[in-house]
Amino acid sequence: MAMSAVARETVFALRRQIAKIEETLPERLQAPAGAPLDADASADVTSSADLTIVRRGLAAALPDAFLPTGVERLDAALSGGLPKAALSEIHGGQTRDAGAVAGFALSLTSLILKQAHGLPVLWIGTSEIFGEAGFPYARGLHAAFGIEPGQLLFSEAPRLVDALWVAEEAARMTALAAVILEIRGNPQRLDLTATRRLHARAASAGRPVFLLRQAAEPEPTAAPVRLIVASAPAVPRATVAGPLAGSIGRPAFTITIGKSRTALPGQFTLEWNPDERAFDERRGEEKRERAKDPVAVVSLLGSRKDPAAASGAVLAFPAVVGSSATGGQPPPGQRATHFGPRRAG
Repeated sequence: MAMSAVARETVFALRRQIAKIEETLPERLQAPAGAPLDADASADVTSSADLTIVRRGLAAALPDAFLPTGVERLDAALSGGLPKAALSEIHGGQTRDAGAVAGFALSLTSLILKQAHGLPVLWIGTSEIFGEAGFPYARGLHAAFGIEPGQLLFSEAPRLVDALWVAEEAARMTALAAVILEIRGNPQRLDLTATRRLHARAASAGRPVFLLRQAAEPEPTAAPVRLIVASAPAVPRATVAGPLAGSIGRPAFTITIGKSRTALPGQFTLEWNPDERAFDERRGEEKRERAKDPVAVVSLLGSRKDPAAASGAVLAFPAVVGSSATGGQPPPGQRATHFGPRRAG
């Protein structure tokens, strides 16, 4: 038994050293009884904890180090969820995806504020991005995400360099629950060095920093996680009698993993439940469930018995067939007024 414990401890130490040298992807290991993690590791970590060896093998991430989304398959692909003390990228492929990116970021903010009671969230952006995408609606924050208007602070910077400076200073503040930086495109100033500074300060403060990138192409950054967000079609609202045709259900997002610690690809369709303040994954037939008639449903008048007909090609006058003299024009009685003879005198 003694030889087995020594051999297990030796293998554990060798694997950590190899991961540190090769900078390989993280792997889950079970620490041997009484084995320290590193020379500078804290001694209060229990030996039976499920440890995640991160890049460079410097520390072990405990389960509390991640923000779970509540979707089992997505959290498994992200090795537990989004890191709480790191920089995370949320991409929108096109400018029209700005609403979906902002909605997904607000959903994550709602999950964070459940754990960080009383702390505000700072949203930083340039005048260009706020002028293009706008600001979140105050009443909608509380109704859809449970966020009080006073919990979400905004900082509008005239230039990108000013927005980056504010983000770096805010990322190291423990008085904030999270920091959101919204940038458009692929500016040269937001390079690998700038993202390294944001990531390092987020790790030092133990707070998440979300980098929202509108209409941007993926490029090398220090963020360990990159999610590509787009809007997904809403399914009809569920009622006791079944789906309500023509109605609009809960907001939905298509989430694609572009980069993660586990390097596992995946695409998920998530719905945000504004009542439970949680994500639900849409699967199977629900993805293909759509409203059959795109015409808006309106209340019927008292004098009408049938609803309005579905939209289609509508002609002002019926086509006249077989009349070569008129050239396919309507009869004189149905011609428009401006085609009639002008008044003389």
